[in-house]
Amino acid sequence: MGTVGLSFGSATSGTGFDVAATVTSILAISQAIETPWQTQLTALQAQDTALSGIGTNLSSLTTDVTALMDPQGVMASKQGSSSDTNVLSLSSASSLAVAGSHTVTVSKLAQTSSEYSDQITNATDTLSGSLTIQIGTGTAQTIPLDSTNNTLQTLAAALNSGNYGVTASVVSSATGLRLSLVSNNSGAASQITLTPSLTDTTTGTKIGFTVGQLGQDAVLNVDGLGTTSASNTVTDAIPGVTFQLLSTAASTPVQIQITNDNSSIETAVQQMVTDYNSVINAMKTQEGNTSAGAAEPLYGSPTISLIQEQLASSLFSGVASGSMNNIGQLGIAVNSDGTLTLTTSTLDSVLNSNYSDVQGYLQNAGSFGQTLATALNTLGTASPTGAVSLALAQNSTEEAGLNTDITNENTAIAVQKTSLTTELNSANQILQSIPQQLNAVNEIYSAMSGYNNSTTG
Repeated sequence: MGTVGLSFGSATSGTGFDVAATVTSILAISQAIETPWQTQLTALQAQDTALSGIGTNLSSLTTDVTALMDPQGVMASKQGSSSDTNVLSLSSASSLAVAGSHTVTVSKLAQTSSEYSDQITNATDTLSGSLTIQIGTGTAQTIPLDSTNNTLQTLAAALNSGNYGVTASVVSSATGLRLSLVSNNSGAASQITLTPSLTDTTTGTKIGFTVGQLGQDAVLNVDGLGTTSASNTVTDAIPGVTFQLLSTAASTPVQIQITNDNSSIETAVQQMVTDYNSVINAMKTQEGNTSAGAAEPLYGSPTISLIQEQLASSLFSGVASGSMNNIGQLGIAVNSDGTLTLTTSTLDSVLNSNYSDVQGYLQNAGSFGQTLATALNTLGTASPTGAVSLALAQNSTEEAGLNTDITNENTAIAVQKTSLTTELNSANQILQSIPQQLNAVNEIYSAMSGYNNSTTG
């Protein structure tokens, strides 16, 4: 342990010494004990930052692999096209759709039933009576008119606010107004049947209704099988496929082509390759030095070595699926530095020729996809027993111990500082009082001896 000397000049000068500076000098020796602890704590915190970054990269890679392994995910997505979009427009192809070609002919389009009233000259005319409405084979409902619904506008509002199965509106023409009723659903089963008993009491005229359009089902043929649809949006003719009928073309079949969504799959695989490379590059950074020339925080870390070993091993593991038995067939090449490169054209070709084998190689039990996902779960932060999780937990324990030691030492130093300051202040006061004490002694001596040491002769 070092020593600290007090420098206060002549003991009889009365100047004393700088208590605060002296206390600081003494405590510097105690505070030096914390230096290696602080250095170790800083190093552990730098490791935490690097480990957390690698953990985030591993998490992103896990998300990519999981998406490719999901039976209802990107590997199940489909695309579709229509040979004549004027007749038939493809709306969607879900994961339930199967790649293939379908032939559709459209004989009739679905129609929505509508009725419209006789003309009424003035919107303010008062109506009386009732209106009975039946939709298809449903229960007939009667709406009686009273003071709340006895004009065209208020009757339309009452119909729309009720559960009558129609949408009502008031339409105008050059000669007057009409009440229009349109069934809420298309198809023959939603045909409107009206029993009107209405009178324009302002003019005394009976009000009748005319059929605007009959409810009608669409008639089509899908792959040789005749079928009907109450709507022009057809959802159940081809499993997983929804298409819109736009016009009839009974003599001109329309081809619907359902294909696997190679583009989305290729994007997903490229994302997996990109995020894999991010993990590799993050670990490679830890094998070198910082810009200041010091070793990176995880230089020589066994955690880094474990991750590198497990990832490299996973690339060449996994049960074959049909003709697929290695990632090279997916167009994925391993570079000399451990990173990956994807050749999209190779992946596109194998998706077109062996789609089910590619899917199995990514999703089957023991497959490449499952092997890689399992490895990632043992390496990252998704599991508390993952390599990165364990390394962070170990660091956290060490950091807690160091922080406790530093806190305890700081507490002890604070107590020592208070004690030293009190003691040295007392000593300083004594030193500063010495000249006064000497003067008092001189005065006593002069009084006793008659000698005045301040007199010159």
